[in-house]
Amino acid sequence: MDWAFVHKAWDKWASTNIGYSGHPLKAALLINHDPTGPSRLLSTIAAQEGIKANPMELSHFMDFIKQNKLQTELFVIGSNQYLVTSIHENWFSARCINTSKPAGEGVIVIQTAAYILVALYEGSIGPASRAMAAADQLTWQLGRKNL
Repeated sequence: MDWAFVHKAWDKWASTNIGYSGHPLKAALLINHDPTGPSRLLSTIAAQEGIKANPMELSHFMDFIKQNKLQTELFVIGSNQYLVTSIHENWFSARCINTSKPAGEGVIVIQTAAYILVALYEGSIGPASRAMAAADQLTWQLGRKNL
């Protein structure tokens, strides 16, 4: 695992894509995850920006993904509950069902060979498109190194 590359790519990407004013994402998590590894191998937070995720919350979220409950259950990140709205080969998107934001909130979750990127955004269709483009930038960089 090329940690130096991952952290350099994350730092550069996060500085231009995560924030409130004028940035496509309000927060993001990069989770170290090996889907082919033994079940005792725990996923860990490799990087986070704009959010402070706790290990217990992460454990429940990873169980949600590993047990493939995307179409049957809600998942929680922070104080928000999300309902999956779109499922694709290596990513899915969800909308927050308990937000107080008028335009809503959403999340895009993308799995690479070694990581899961959780990209959170505020807004509807336009912001979701910008969030997907931003998330795709980082996953493309990781994919170049087969990470």
